[in-house]
Amino acid sequence: MRLLFVWHIFVSGYRMNSQINERYSTTKPNDVLAPENTHDISMGTTIIFAIACGLSVANIYFAHPLLDTMAADFGINPSVIGLIVTLTQIGYACGLLFIVPLGDIVDRRKLIVAQGLLSAIALTVVATTRNEAMLFIGMVAVGLLAVVVQVLVAYAAMLASPTTRGKTVGVVTSGIVVGLLLARFVSGVLADLGGWRTVYMVSAITTLLMAAVLYRILPREAAARSAVSYPVLVRSVLTLFVQEPILRVRAILALLIFAAFSTFWTALVLPLSAPPHAMSHMQIGLFGLAGLAGVFAASGAGRLADRGFGQWTSGISLLLLLISWGFIALLDSSILALVTGVVILDLAVQAVHVTNQSMIFAIRPEAHSRLVAGYMLFYSIGSAIGAIASTAIYERAGWNGVCFLGAAISVVGIMFWAITTHRVKTCKMPVSLTNRH
Repeated sequence: MRLLFVWHIFVSGYRMNSQINERYSTTKPNDVLAPENTHDISMGTTIIFAIACGLSVANIYFAHPLLDTMAADFGINPSVIGLIVTLTQIGYACGLLFIVPLGDIVDRRKLIVAQGLLSAIALTVVATTRNEAMLFIGMVAVGLLAVVVQVLVAYAAMLASPTTRGKTVGVVTSGIVVGLLLARFVSGVLADLGGWRTVYMVSAITTLLMAAVLYRILPREAAARSAVSYPVLVRSVLTLFVQEPILRVRAILALLIFAAFSTFWTALVLPLSAPPHAMSHMQIGLFGLAGLAGVFAASGAGRLADRGFGQWTSGISLLLLLISWGFIALLDSSILALVTGVVILDLAVQAVHVTNQSMIFAIRPEAHSRLVAGYMLFYSIGSAIGAIASTAIYERAGWNGVCFLGAAISVVGIMFWAITTHRVKTCKMPVSLTNRH
């Protein structure tokens, strides 16, 4: 059944992609939920959204440079330690389906603060437990509650005007990129100073403080919300996949790019922490700083999407993703080549990611939370697949095997983009978008 579902998405994307440019700027006001909020969002508030997203997303990625230490502490086989990342992503996927859609029917301010408080509790459990089962449960909870990031992204997109939505999403996503990449560096530094448990305890305290700040600064929602039932709300996330070809195509691209992304970042700690490199957690975390180029890609890709060049941005970025693996494969012979590959990989992934979100947010403004929930569900699946596959392949085929896996996923991404992109209209700007500027 899963294969049939994926095949249906691929075929539907191919047959219906000619409709993408026309539907890219189309809204459907007859949705069962409340209409789009027309309030403006200031740059100051946007930056606060970005900071909050960065702090929240870091909770998902703290474990990446700590896998070897956590495995030793709990006596877990290194070949299956990627399960920690996978379980976090499973929790994240559940949160996307069952928590994020609530942003379309409840007060987002209360939902965001509640998630922050519960996240602090989950992080404390991870930091203090001595039981392997509780560690896994805690990591699932961390992932489940980290979806506050997507509630914030959808909220920012709703508050932005149609002509600046891509830019706003780009700025907020820049905060996510910074948090995602700095997580590895910060966790490495804290782990070297006080052990891996210190990382999660510090995060618990920071998350609690973040919840307090958000309670004070988040805009209060004055608009009445629809009283649609929760089952109907969750079901509508799946319905959107049937109705919207853009969402289907962009969700598959998200799965592929983040499978490649997770393949690299999950396995990286294994060769770098072993001889002849034998790097510390802090040194390994420094590689995350190289990926900050993705911040520039996030902002720039959002502006290009606002102007109708999302398809071209996606294609070029996917090609760069493939090229990055050529540099990454040189890890044993050149650290400089590895750093170059990190920069290219992160830039490419974030450019596609922001473009994806800008395009799907344009189709149904009244359903931002459900759109991002459905889209990010595929992101989470891709990240989970990449995490567990990369550690298993590394044990059998080493770093070259990991690079081959990443390159193969990138090739599939390019092929899928090419198949689902209309050959004639690829580089044309939608008329409705052109008229906005």
